[in-house]
Amino acid sequence: MQKIPMTETGFRTLDQELKRLKSVDRPSIIQAIAEAREHGDLSENAEYHAAREQQGWIERRINELEVLIGRADVIDVTRLSGSVKFGATVDLADEESGEERSFQIVGEPEADIRNGRININSPIARALIGKSEGDSAEVITPGGERFYEILRVRFV
Repeated sequence: MQKIPMTETGFRTLDQELKRLKSVDRPSIIQAIAEAREHGDLSENAEYHAAREQQGWIERRINELEVLIGRADVIDVTRLSGSVKFGATVDLADEESGEERSFQIVGEPEADIRNGRININSPIARALIGKSEGDSAEVITPGGERFYEILRVRFV
C-alpha cells in the first residue's frame, strides 16, 4: 500500500476531523434518525431521508479519513532545508506581472489553493521541486506558459 506524504499540520487536521465525526456528528445523526422514526410513516418522512443521507455521507467520510490516516507518511518540515521539496513554503514572483504569491507544497489530502497549499503533484509544484532561491521556474498551465522567480524557500 502506497504511503501518502503529509505535513504534521495536515495530519492533525484530518485526525481532528475524524475524531469530531466519530464523537459528535455520528451520535448526533443517529439521534436525528431515531427522532425522525418516531414521526411515523418513513416512506414520506423527509426528515428521516435527509438524516439517512447525512449518515451515509458521515460514514463515507469516516472511512476515507481512516484510510488516509492509515496511509499517512507524516513529514516534519521543520527539519528540512535547502532546495524546494515537499513541505517547502515558496515565495514566488511572476516574471511577467511582478505579482508575488506564496505556496506551501503539501500532500493531496491537505491541498487547498485558497489558503496557499498546493498538491505536490500539481504542475506548479512539479516545476518548483529541486529549484532554489533565485532560480526561474517554467510552469505549463491551461492558459499557457508562466515563468516565476523563486524569491524565498522556507520550511515552517
